Amino acid sequence: MARPIIGVCTIELSLDGVHSLKEKRSILQSLIRRMRSEFNASVAEVDDLDLWNSAVIAAAVVSSDSRHANSMLSKIADWVEVQGRDVEVIDQTIEIF
Repeated sequence: MARPIIGVCTIELSLDGVHSLKEKRSILQSLIRRMRSEFNASVAEVDDLDLWNSAVIAAAVVSSDSRHANSMLSKIADWVEVQGRDVEVIDQTIEIF
């Protein structure tokens, strides 16, 4: 039996122009919903939960091939750079387990 590969992409975001947690949640919920729909990946906000001007989200995929997992996570990170309305990507990391 092949060993499953788990990949995680962590993306640190800046939310300039956001002035409340309610506004932040609205932006992130929309972004996360679109990411899940586009890539069929698990996505969640994982850090900076109580800060209104920054966020850390993570996307996870499971695959039988580490190259495939890495490719999917790279596509997700690139997509956030282009499609993320009202957010700026500050940093991103991809880890394969």
